[in-house]
Amino acid sequence: MQTSPRNWLARRARGIVPAAALSLALAFPAAGQTELNVAIHADLKNIDPIWTTALITSNHGYAVYDTLFATDADFNVQPQMAEGYTLSDDGLVYTITLRDGLNWHDGTPVTAKDCVASIKRWGQRDVFGQLLMERVDTMVAADDRTIVMTLKNPWALAIAALGKKNANVPFMMPERVAMTDPHEQIKEMVGSGPFRILEDEWVPGSKVVYEKNADYVPRAEPASETAGGKVVHFDRLVWQYIPDSQTTANALVAGEIDLIENVPADLVPQLNAAEGVTVEPTDGLGWQPWLVINHLHPPFDNVKARQALQLMADQATYQLANSSLEGSWRTCPAMFICDTPHASDLGSQRLMQQDIEAAKKLLAESGYNGEPVVLLHPTDIPQLHSASLVSAALLREIGVNVDDQAMDWSTLTSRRAEKKAPADGGWNLFHTAWPANMLLNPMMHNGVSGACDAAWFGWPCDDELQELRAKFSNEADPETLVTLSRRMQERAMEYVTYIPLGQYFFYRAYRDDVSGVIPSTDAFFWNIRKN
Repeated sequence: MQTSPRNWLARRARGIVPAAALSLALAFPAAGQTELNVAIHADLKNIDPIWTTALITSNHGYAVYDTLFATDADFNVQPQMAEGYTLSDDGLVYTITLRDGLNWHDGTPVTAKDCVASIKRWGQRDVFGQLLMERVDTMVAADDRTIVMTLKNPWALAIAALGKKNANVPFMMPERVAMTDPHEQIKEMVGSGPFRILEDEWVPGSKVVYEKNADYVPRAEPASETAGGKVVHFDRLVWQYIPDSQTTANALVAGEIDLIENVPADLVPQLNAAEGVTVEPTDGLGWQPWLVINHLHPPFDNVKARQALQLMADQATYQLANSSLEGSWRTCPAMFICDTPHASDLGSQRLMQQDIEAAKKLLAESGYNGEPVVLLHPTDIPQLHSASLVSAALLREIGVNVDDQAMDWSTLTSRRAEKKAPADGGWNLFHTAWPANMLLNPMMHNGVSGACDAAWFGWPCDDELQELRAKFSNEADPETLVTLSRRMQERAMEYVTYIPLGQYFFYRAYRDDVSGVIPSTDAFFWNIRKN
């Protein structure tokens, strides 16, 4: 019998279900059941994919929830939970019809009211969602299967927003769950997606167990990225959290696990040489690593201190600390990703020409006087661990008093939401990374928002960036869009919203008896067969 999410989380908080004791428990499939065992890149602690952009939570979201629309491998938006939609002649009224037979995991039907509440909650946290909600006049459930969304003015990107594929993903939830304050985590994990989470088998710090949702009705189209038929070919999905990368690789080679979601580049040659193992890049664009800056508190509320960080950084140093594998990384001055339509090097001179002495000078001019600077340091994700070590060393080199606070990634994703002063449990800096396909233009890119309290963690606040993004969202001419995006990069570099640190490429590895893995920076577990 499943434990209710609210009761389970409450029991865990009171210490009745200690993680140390639970980590000794083992789960076995019932006789005749098939199981896919996956090594995941981080522990699942934060369960709300609207509250956080953490990739592990987004991947959890794709297992448990579904979306009205979805983006395929060619970046086309397709109906998913929606049967389709119509648009009025004046371009203002979208009438979206749900597919028949959609049900939540608790057996109740999915209704238009559920979806309206879900969209409104998502629209308060996501950058693209915020732009959509600014343009919505009304959004109502006309009946159980019909959503009517009326815009103030025509906007061609409305369906694209509802079909975006990366965090924050507009996942649909029951109305009672979607009414949760968007700045608080949900307490209940009831979706309509292809998997159900088995909360009584969830061992924090060790594993998460899902079962196939036997009532899920996939679309008829072939699977393509987040779109199409989400057909599950096994009974149970077990996520195993193994912090040590070498231990994970050994387990794959021994056949103890079936797939590693994220393989550090330095282990690629070893796994390539292993019998019965396939290794491949997750996608062609890779990831952009960031040094995230808190704009609310000294010293980095001062632009000169932020510009000192640009002069301090050296992309090649960061990347080599992560991987020496040829072709696994590159330097790149473009916030919108090199070799893509909106790429630019405008404003990147400080970033691309490391100058420690100039960094010291700017830091002194900012008024910095030796106060501790809190660097949140995730130790369980190799790419972010190595970057944090480099930053700690470089910060000390330019004269910063570094308070290097080690923690796991899931703890960091909770801590980064704190706006309090660093000395009171807040923070100044941390490292993260984003899939490059989420950063291709200003509509998708959280790092170039100047939306103050509504911006992503770090909360940069700049009127010009907000004005440029609004112009971009209303523009149709491709040349003008490129001009606007280049000015946004230039302004974001001048204001220093964050520090981009090049690009690197992730790899995935799996046993040769596994097939149907969808190429993506996200980890999807439909379409996979285990022979």
